[in-house]
Amino acid sequence: MIHDLVAATYKGGYCIELEFDDGERGVVDFTKYAEKGGVFERLRDMEFFRNFSVNKELGTLTWGGEIDIAPETLYAEATGSALPEWMESEAGDTAGRPSRSGR
Repeated sequence: MIHDLVAATYKGGYCIELEFDDGERGVVDFTKYAEKGGVFERLRDMEFFRNFSVNKELGTLTWGGEIDIAPETLYAEATGSALPEWMESEAGDTAGRPSRSGR
């Protein structure tokens, strides 16, 4: 089951507390995303990083309407749960995997 992000609170540094539609919550450290570069390069700018929002339509965290992370990845990182089987079977790191669209 895919859980939507419903709230996010900045906790300092690259940490954001995430809350999902099932009541689960947890703090995610986004340092690895900032260090990854590429599409996430802008997250290195702390002012830009802290200017995130919850996209209610997509159920995920976004920065400037141009950067987002799949809600499935956020949920797994925030709660310590496994990624959905369909994501685990794909090769590569899930960090930076585009989120679902058309919801």
